[in-house]
Amino acid sequence: MKRNLFITIILILLFVSFGVFIDIPQSPLWGQKIKASLGLDLVGGTQLIYEADLSKSVDKTKDLNNLSSVFRNRIDELGVAEPSIQTSGSNRIIVELPGIKNINEAVNRIGQTYDLVFMTETTDPSGIELKDYYDPNYTYPMKWQASDLTGRDLTKSEVTFQGNNSQQIQSEPVVSIRFNNAGKEKFAALTKANINKRLAIVLDNKIVSAPTVSTEIGSGEAIISGLSDIKEAQTLANRLNEGMLPVPATLVGQQNIGATLGINSVKSSIVAGMIGLFLVAVFMFFYYRTAGLVAIVALIFYSILTLATYKIIPVTLTLAGIAGFILSIGMAIDANILIFERMKEELRNGKDLNLSITDGFKRSWSSIRDSNFSSLITCTILYISSGSGPVRGFALTLGLGIIISMFTAITVTRTILLIISQTNMRKLIHV
Repeated sequence: MKRNLFITIILILLFVSFGVFIDIPQSPLWGQKIKASLGLDLVGGTQLIYEADLSKSVDKTKDLNNLSSVFRNRIDELGVAEPSIQTSGSNRIIVELPGIKNINEAVNRIGQTYDLVFMTETTDPSGIELKDYYDPNYTYPMKWQASDLTGRDLTKSEVTFQGNNSQQIQSEPVVSIRFNNAGKEKFAALTKANINKRLAIVLDNKIVSAPTVSTEIGSGEAIISGLSDIKEAQTLANRLNEGMLPVPATLVGQQNIGATLGINSVKSSIVAGMIGLFLVAVFMFFYYRTAGLVAIVALIFYSILTLATYKIIPVTLTLAGIAGFILSIGMAIDANILIFERMKEELRNGKDLNLSITDGFKRSWSSIRDSNFSSLITCTILYISSGSGPVRGFALTLGLGIIISMFTAITVTRTILLIISQTNMRKLIHV
């Protein structure tokens, strides 16, 4: 028992020490490299409004969502932290880029019309070099030339499964593609002329797939195999669907947004958080005495680990995100109160201190678990369903805070109390 407690406290101290090194701005190990990211309302940035030309679209909602996905992929390449991308009306997309420095590069990169084109290997010196869509550091060793087969010739792209020849009970995910009549003829000619060569599927001048042609395909249908899992297959199918109908987008509005809250609001939020933490600590100490002091230590550990987690992920902090963090402090101490009240009941029933601590944690766990899990479900729904950056930031910071608070309340508080209960200080524990 003592050995397990010793190992647990060592692990806790290692976690907290690591968190301190992450949190300290001038830390010799990590602080200078890992910085907190701030949102549009705190550091300012740029808002762009794009209007999509959906005059040729059959499914306007789907094509607008595909365009939003393309924008997000392009913005990710620019290294913009926590952009907000949301549709507005029937044909507009609003993009908010916090802390963006080179706005001209962003505008040129985001708004260009994207296209899907099939390219073949070439030995012509005028051929172009292409990078991989998923790995921007990888450049294909051969050169490529464009064909007249494009995404406009595709009619369908979907994930299916085909059986393994050696074991029919197994199957592997593949992406099946189908061409229209004009594309069928083009594809047949391409495959006939490029047997045992690669045929690259290129989106945004990057290769999303480059299968080797093994035989002429005249049916107008093909299968892309060799994919590692269903997720990779689905991603490839989505990219192909994005390129079927290139949707032109025009920039109709642009404004540089100053920090509406800025560094002063960050400082005010920190002060508010510190005041809240202090008042909670005073209440816990005077009401629960030594046990309350243990809860305060666990709460400090919680704050250190939470801030370190925000920096490592990284989480872009908006004012709403900071509010989520401050709210999670109150939820973190709530678990300790449930535990201490349960310990009171166990002590009143005549149990000794060690057993009261163990049973208090065990019997309060179901209440802590259910309340926190319901909050996590709410955070997940907010994060997934909301297109607003601040709302997603609030959900993320609150959700992370809840997860870490469960660790500190159940593990840290319990470990410290059990260690104290095995020393001469056990008589100081009153709840």
